[in-house]
Amino acid sequence: MSSRRMAAITGSLLTASFSAVMILPFTAAADDQGPGSSKGGKAVDEAPAGVKLSTLLPAKISVDNSSQKTAITATVKNDGSKDSGDIRLLVVGFDGLRVTGVQGCDAIAKKDLPEGSNSGFSCPVGKLAAGSSKSYAVDATYDLGKAGKICLPVQSADGKKTFWQQGPVPFGTTNPSPNAPATPLLLGTDNKPVAPGGDQLPKTGVGHDVLPLGAAGAALIAAGAAGLWWSQRQSRPGR
Repeated sequence: MSSRRMAAITGSLLTASFSAVMILPFTAAADDQGPGSSKGGKAVDEAPAGVKLSTLLPAKISVDNSSQKTAITATVKNDGSKDSGDIRLLVVGFDGLRVTGVQGCDAIAKKDLPEGSNSGFSCPVGKLAAGSSKSYAVDATYDLGKAGKICLPVQSADGKKTFWQQGPVPFGTTNPSPNAPATPLLLGTDNKPVAPGGDQLPKTGVGHDVLPLGAAGAALIAAGAAGLWWSQRQSRPGR
């Protein structure tokens, strides 16, 4: 990364590496989640010429109030004119939203999760043809007594570049319904906890403004007052 680019990025930097160690089963079925949205997304490292990568999350999800289970569809797409090359999609949960399985993807080892996250999966997308997309069924739980966020970085297969990152973006509701069978949550909405006296969201984890993620020593930088945007630089020499 050039010194000019580093000077343009604010915030602290932490590094973390991870290795995928297992595949977890997927059980939940997705509800009618409405149109996909790229809200909370931003291009990071420059993609190859002719490649335009982004992601979509559902505009709404529904959480079962008894089991706390929910289902999310995560989509990566290439709106460019050339295939993407070998890429991967990461699905990472924060605070009240815990990712328990992503169909066809590998779990990120707990010790290698980025700071502040509670779960994550790595999805080998491979080459995504021009104008095509690929969707993944995400099984998750949501503790409605907390805020909940999800993040979808799209990286080169080796993790050295992050071409796009959506999030960490919240799902939530300002009108909790603890007595209903399910609670609908909207993308981009901070959650108001169901618990009594929950006017303020609980603070879980540390360093919410510093949420690194990557592989082989790759680092992501959180910056910006309007939201959390992650960037990435080349991995450390020797890895």
